[in-house]
Amino acid sequence: MSPSATALLSTLPDVRRAVRRLARLHGLPAEQRARLTLSVALVARRATEAGHGVRLTAEAGPGVLTVTLDAGHARERAVPARLPLSAETMADGRTVWRLPLTADPVRPVVLDGADGEGDEDAAEEELRAVLDRADSLAAEHRRLTHELDETNSGVLALYVELEERDEQLRSAHGRILRELEDALRPPPLTVPGLELAVHYAPADTHAPTGGDLYDWFTLPDGTVHITVVDALGHGVRSTRDALNVTHAVRTLALEGHPPATLVERAGEIVSGVDAETMATVLLARLDPATGLLSLANGSHPPALLVRRDGTTEYLEVRGRGVGFPLPGSERTLTVGLAPGDLVLLYTDGLTESRRDPVEGEARLVTAAVEHRERPIEEVPGAVADAMHTVVLHPDDTLALAMRLPHEDA
Repeated sequence: MSPSATALLSTLPDVRRAVRRLARLHGLPAEQRARLTLSVALVARRATEAGHGVRLTAEAGPGVLTVTLDAGHARERAVPARLPLSAETMADGRTVWRLPLTADPVRPVVLDGADGEGDEDAAEEELRAVLDRADSLAAEHRRLTHELDETNSGVLALYVELEERDEQLRSAHGRILRELEDALRPPPLTVPGLELAVHYAPADTHAPTGGDLYDWFTLPDGTVHITVVDALGHGVRSTRDALNVTHAVRTLALEGHPPATLVERAGEIVSGVDAETMATVLLARLDPATGLLSLANGSHPPALLVRRDGTTEYLEVRGRGVGFPLPGSERTLTVGLAPGDLVLLYTDGLTESRRDPVEGEARLVTAAVEHRERPIEEVPGAVADAMHTVVLHPDDTLALAMRLPHEDA
């Protein structure tokens, strides 16, 4: 280890010159030299301004330069919280900087700060180094800012592209589901002397298929058969279950089975295919020529009859649905319809949107009476809109209207 050099310095300019000299002689880079000079000056400032001298010691060891400042008086030993070059505060109050060395000094170090030879040149070199560093940082900041702007623009463009693609996928998904929904619907049924219309709304607009399904067709004897099914659950699984029920009913009806036995027989068939299927069923059989309407029910909400004069009646028939214990309709209810009479078949999503089925049935009567004279294609949707002004319990909703036309129509 080389001998240490020590100097007692009384003014701040002497401190700066001494530090700058030893830093230059030990080959410290200009920026590091500026940091060391400023750091030592900050620690020595209070002592020198109070008229006390400070002791500066420099010792060069293998690869390390140790610079020690002793401010002398304990009350002057407070080190600023942040220094340009970090330092270690010793127990006796001295402040020590340790810096790596890459070369030996070109000549012995003299710390006497009285001689200002080369001090201005050194200060200028340090300032130039600091400015070069600042310019470099500013240029790097501009480059990073430009890259960030480009990245942000790219990310924004990517978001826009992804949103466009997502919208395309949503549109395609919606088209596919609407096509699927249309495929599940029976073809429109045109029967002289009978008006028919239906409204369906899924609980989830992104999954427009569910367990609410209907089927209608004309039997060989000219009567019209209508099936309304509400399978347990939502989505594709419930759609499959509802289809199994409607297909079973259609097959049995075309084979000639009467409404009274259809729910029971359909339950037997469906349970043999899928024992977990549960569905409520409402069956209607109408002879347009006579106006006779027969109803069978398996745990389903009752049909609502609205006479032309505005009187109403729920056509109650007890029974148990497909998948229930002992499925079947307890009886068949037959009523006569007159021209202008309207019958609504529906699922519980229409009357239980406010979680109160009794209150829902009362409101349904009001809505059906109010809209009974509208064109038949408008009736189911108008009734559903009136019922769903407040929805506390979203559910798939099916409303099917049939009406004998007025004699003067």
